[in-house]
Amino acid sequence: MKRRTLLAAPAALAIGRARAADKVRIVWWHSMTAALADEVARIANGFNASQGAVELQAVYKGGYADTLTATVAASRAGQAPHLVQVFEVGTGTMLAAGKAVKPVWQLVQETGLTIDPKAYIPAVRGYYSLADGRLASMPFNSSTAVMWYSKDAFRKAGLDPDTAPATWQQVRAAAEAIKAKQAAPIAMTTSWPVWVQVEQYSALHNLPFATKSDGFDGLDAQLVFNSPAHVKHIERLLQMSKDGSFKYEGRDAAPDPLIVSGEAAISFGSSSSRGNLVKSAKFDWAEAYLPYDPEIIKTPKNSIIGGASLWTMTAPDRRPDEYKAVAEFLKYIGKPDVDATWAKNTGYVPVTFAGYDLLKQQGFFTKNVGADIPVEQLARGTVTPNTRGLRLGRLPEIRNIIEEELEKALQGGQTAQQAMDVAVARGNKVLKEFARSAKA
Repeated sequence: MKRRTLLAAPAALAIGRARAADKVRIVWWHSMTAALADEVARIANGFNASQGAVELQAVYKGGYADTLTATVAASRAGQAPHLVQVFEVGTGTMLAAGKAVKPVWQLVQETGLTIDPKAYIPAVRGYYSLADGRLASMPFNSSTAVMWYSKDAFRKAGLDPDTAPATWQQVRAAAEAIKAKQAAPIAMTTSWPVWVQVEQYSALHNLPFATKSDGFDGLDAQLVFNSPAHVKHIERLLQMSKDGSFKYEGRDAAPDPLIVSGEAAISFGSSSSRGNLVKSAKFDWAEAYLPYDPEIIKTPKNSIIGGASLWTMTAPDRRPDEYKAVAEFLKYIGKPDVDATWAKNTGYVPVTFAGYDLLKQQGFFTKNVGADIPVEQLARGTVTPNTRGLRLGRLPEIRNIIEEELEKALQGGQTAQQAMDVAVARGNKVLKEFARSAKA
């Protein structure tokens, strides 16, 4: 008996290896670090355990910009990964990549699997869809911008800590009161100045950021964020900077630590900052909707998303079963429990209606007051051509241009109108170059 067992062992081992070799292997490049990387690993492991035909390997490839650069290089060499996580501002660039990518709608068509775009929150799916509604990439880690404020600072300033300012007029009055009472070292600041104060501001007020439905309807879009309404808002920020009720603290996420530490009483930034506040803030804080200007719009529209989506890449020798494996994974991450768990553990919003409903059923939003604000803000009203998102090539470069002109204005080097006019002119040159290269 022992001899038979010993003789059978190599055969069993060989069978096991053969079965492992039969699996379709796919690679996913991502940009998540620390706790977020752990959640990516959890999703990959969960998918691998949910079936026996596919083995997914999740590989960290650097920050968003680094991952996109690596993907372009790998694609040109015919060695692109099966899936890549691309930040939302890279959407226009990816859509112009032609046959280097396989859009979700095409992947579904070729594999016969069902992925229903209507299952996704409109403001989320709209950003990653073509003008006719066909889904180009798969929504994954989505956030939006919100207002964070210190209830403790509001109390010190004599303000109602349980009533967040809803309009920009109210925000300005609150910031002035905080400064006057010295309730916090910084009355108001903002992270991601261009994303929040120009792009989100445009969407909430149903203002075009660019022509051609913010770029969705063609490569020949032109920037138009130098309208009177836009300039009015930038002028407001410049005036607040001069009187000390607003303090500019840098680009992108650089100001984030100021709200977490309590140094800033009011800040605007990503809804995904909730996790850091829950973990590290030592004061009473709250999350609120982005403010609006009632002189421009009576009822604000939906905000637009930040974060990233997953793109299916092509390669010369890629087999149909590999594409089907990718489709299976994309379908998996859209499951309500997967979507809800990702949102609950990371601070990103659930991207599907079913994931959102599941979190409500579990009492997550009751236990975490304000955590539903990003979803409610994204789903507010009806999506318009000005609130779907931005479909512009080289948008990261355009953001840098706007930032440069804003900084010059904040330093007193030009007016709000001049800043927006110059940013539009410089940005339109970039768009023309992108359109020219995309058509070549």
